[in-house]
Amino acid sequence: MTRRRTPRTSMIRLTTGRTARTLLHPYGHREPVLALDFGAACVQVTTHGPVTLEDLTFARQLAREAARYARSVERSLLALGGTREATATRRAA
Repeated sequence: MTRRRTPRTSMIRLTTGRTARTLLHPYGHREPVLALDFGAACVQVTTHGPVTLEDLTFARQLAREAARYARSVERSLLALGGTREATATRRAA
């Protein structure tokens, strides 16, 4: 991942829990939408217009980082003794 050239002016923190979920809306007639639903707040990720190579690059980067996040959360759960739950969840994914 490349380093940011401009400083951040704000940050939003959305924490997961029982109500958090992800949804993919793969519309056939327009660009897909990925929704990150946290109950009171929902973030939608989509392209600006027709899909470009840059959009695909971003989607792959997002998938890679999401997979790394899942592995990190799994390691944390295992460290807390949640082996059975983590293994069952990994098989279901």
